[in-house]
Amino acid sequence: MQRGDGGWWRLEVAEAGHGTEYGFSVDGGEAMPDPRSGWQPVGVHGVSRVFDASRFGWSDGGWGGRDVRGAVFYELHVGTFTAEGTLEAAAGHLDYLVALGVQVVSLMPVAAFPGRHGWGYDGVDLYAVHEPYGGPEALQRFVDQCHGVGLAVCLDVVYNHLGPSGNYLDAFGPYFTGKHTTPWGPAVNLDDEGSVEVRRFICDNALRWFRDFHVDALRLDAVHALVDDSPQHLLAQLSVETAALSAELGRPLGLVAESDLNDPRMVEPVAEGGLGMTAQWSDDFHHALHTLLTGERAGYYEDFAQPGVFAKTLTQVFLHDGSYSTFRGKEWGRPVDPVRHRGSEFLAYTSNHDQVGNRALGDRPALTPGQLAIGAALVITSPYTPMLFMGEEWGASTPWRYFTDHEEPELAEAVRTGRRREFAAYGWDAGEIPDPQDPETWRSSVLDWAEVDRSPHRELLSWYRDLLALRARTDELRDDRLGSVDLTYDVDGSWLVVARGALRIVVNLSDATDVVPLDQAPQDRVIAYGDAEIVAEGARLAGHGVAIYAV
Repeated sequence: MQRGDGGWWRLEVAEAGHGTEYGFSVDGGEAMPDPRSGWQPVGVHGVSRVFDASRFGWSDGGWGGRDVRGAVFYELHVGTFTAEGTLEAAAGHLDYLVALGVQVVSLMPVAAFPGRHGWGYDGVDLYAVHEPYGGPEALQRFVDQCHGVGLAVCLDVVYNHLGPSGNYLDAFGPYFTGKHTTPWGPAVNLDDEGSVEVRRFICDNALRWFRDFHVDALRLDAVHALVDDSPQHLLAQLSVETAALSAELGRPLGLVAESDLNDPRMVEPVAEGGLGMTAQWSDDFHHALHTLLTGERAGYYEDFAQPGVFAKTLTQVFLHDGSYSTFRGKEWGRPVDPVRHRGSEFLAYTSNHDQVGNRALGDRPALTPGQLAIGAALVITSPYTPMLFMGEEWGASTPWRYFTDHEEPELAEAVRTGRRREFAAYGWDAGEIPDPQDPETWRSSVLDWAEVDRSPHRELLSWYRDLLALRARTDELRDDRLGSVDLTYDVDGSWLVVARGALRIVVNLSDATDVVPLDQAPQDRVIAYGDAEIVAEGARLAGHGVAIYAV
């Protein structure tokens, strides 16, 4: 290769078309994958293969895109969504998702990562698609099929760190900096010498998913770990460039951030000093709802156990909006302006891959079917953008655990002992913690689709479908103004009522039949989970029952 300007090296190979295998040797060392490799057919340590994205025959010319704000998200992990663990197999369930009422399929990371099985957050070839999932053309085909049935696709991308195995970026330039540190080690270089090219590497990656794979939105992992002291934050740069591409393509493109900052600046326009994200996840809402339903009080759930917390997160997004966070040991967050900000700019959920998989046993919430139905109702009728985690809609009994498939014995042991040490601090017996490297840990996390047709899963699935259908046809439930929702509740925590226009979502949180008072006499019962009837005082609901009434 010949040295060019700015540290770049170049070699023109006329015959190196689609399918050509190659690698880069730096200073006479072993051949390494191309940092921008679009195809890693034999894994993250093997040769790269030229992928010509323009060869695919798209059939989605009539797809106009979708503004993901207010759309129903469904988060799925390709490797455990089906027994086959491929994009092709996942596509076999698209009609099911449409019938459920889903509008956006949110794929967990597919960038090439080490081994066969993993969450995908230790990806190292960010431009490639994990070969066991089917490789890059399989992703194009999946997105095309989604668009064909009216589903948008959101792809999870990780720019805050790379995994430890197969990470060769350091050999090619200053992709990392010691100027900042993150929980995963040195930070990605966003503001040190050489950062212009690193930022280009990230932004080009994001734009490539939009342009070459027709993805509709990106979910940006843990953006609070993107440490950037530049005059323009990377997220703002990405927002501006995404908006320009959106105008060029003539369809909306979304950026959904996972942020721990509780700062509405995340979703404020760049022109107004914001970071320009389309939407962001709302963990405070999840924590408040989880505590309300389960009674858990440990760890970061401690602050969410007080009366009125759920009411605040339902109407003001964040609990910690400048208040003291016990878990963090400091004041945290900034308030959301109910006039300036819309509920659809925040995603609400009863669970997601983090809130299940990062538990010691990877267990889903230990709730009755009625409690699961309550959680679904409070998410789907909220002013927020609702998100489901795969299998929750039928109360899947399968856990979703942390699993890896590292080839290096030292790394495998470090992951295993690190996981056990982490939870030992919370009083868990190390022998109880599933071994991430044990294939059974992955295998036990695969969804059991046979449950869909069995009771009580069948009834819960029907409830989800009814809720989502009601949301789709009811303007009041899609009203994303934060001021459009009101909540009253029993101080003892036995019931609550959410008002959405002329609708009342009535919830009995106790396990015994109870009469829930209403502000207006109910006229009609719209839908219910569990026995429910109109009485003089309001509505009588069975224990862990939920019903929606028109008043």
